Amino acid sequence: MHKIISRYIFKEIAFSFIIILFVLTFVLLMGKILQIMDLIVNKGISIFTIAKLISFLLPAFMLFTVPIALLIAILIAMGRLSADNEITVLKASGVSLTQIYYPVAIASLITFIITIIVGYLLVPQSNFATKRLLFTIAQQNASIGIKEKVFNADFKGILLYAEKIPPKGDFMENVLISDNHIRGEQNTILAKKAYLFADADSMTVMLRLENGSIHSVSPDLKNYRKIDFKIYDINLDLSSAISGISENSKTSVEMTMGELLEKMRKPGLDKAAIRELAIEVHKKFSIPLSCIFFGLLALPLGIKSHRAVKSRGVAVAIIVVSIYYLLRICGEAFVETGYLSPEVGVWTPNIIFVLFSIYLFYMADREISLLHMLKVFFWRKFRTN
Repeated sequence: MHKIISRYIFKEIAFSFIIILFVLTFVLLMGKILQIMDLIVNKGISIFTIAKLISFLLPAFMLFTVPIALLIAILIAMGRLSADNEITVLKASGVSLTQIYYPVAIASLITFIITIIVGYLLVPQSNFATKRLLFTIAQQNASIGIKEKVFNADFKGILLYAEKIPPKGDFMENVLISDNHIRGEQNTILAKKAYLFADADSMTVMLRLENGSIHSVSPDLKNYRKIDFKIYDINLDLSSAISGISENSKTSVEMTMGELLEKMRKPGLDKAAIRELAIEVHKKFSIPLSCIFFGLLALPLGIKSHRAVKSRGVAVAIIVVSIYYLLRICGEAFVETGYLSPEVGVWTPNIIFVLFSIYLFYMADREISLLHMLKVFFWRKFRTN
């Protein structure tokens, strides 16, 4: 009998979890949809390349959507069972809250394993693959990111303005460039037409200008020089525009556990860099563990009978998730500034939620109402006074 009940509750959670996970991931992806549509419509990037880019973005999204989807799914499933009085029937039949928690624990454990695999293996690889794919896209269409009638300062020492760019992005018309990376001089370059060519080997983009002039002024503003040209080439540093893609330029979110630990052992690192790496090391385990205490917390919160099951479940989940990630952000901020150690700053939110979850579970198992206890406490205090 207990196996049948466990399977029934697990199916309720699993069905809601899959739908909510899809919705949450889609909502996060919508934040990137305008940029993706621009790549397809204006830059001519193939659908296959866009599909690869989306697949590389998904692991980073799942690291956050999986625990949140589990929390909402349990709240909705338990809320529905409570609203239909099924929880009451189960308790009347001798099924304890601990036995009801068994399928919830299985679901929490499964999502914990999924999240730790995603965070430990997939997220660093996908973040780094995203950077490499962006460089490949830049090779295919070097004008990506440069918009007409907008000043572009992505390249060091170069400020670029193009009055018109054709939809295919093959060239730019009526180009204005402010160039101050040569000998500290301020050069203003005007050209009727400009082309961009990517060089994959040197990770640079060459800007070829046609039919223009270079206007230079000496630092003391006493001398002026003008040079007319038919063709003039400028090398732009593409690696600085997209933050580089070499192995040595990996950021902490692009490193695997081994790479993080190896870099932390390197001599000469300042304390700020070590703290940043330590935060990522601890986050690879602390974030997946949120699945465990989210499940423990959602059960006592979800069994409160309420008519609006779905809306209440989503509302409670938003409050819980907001508090948790606010504590995480604050803790990481204190670690980055050196006020707390990485262990304390990263793990304190988890410890707080674990203790609070155990307390709520104990109260629900003993069928003790927290609100009733507060009323009794304040009533006795009022009578005493």
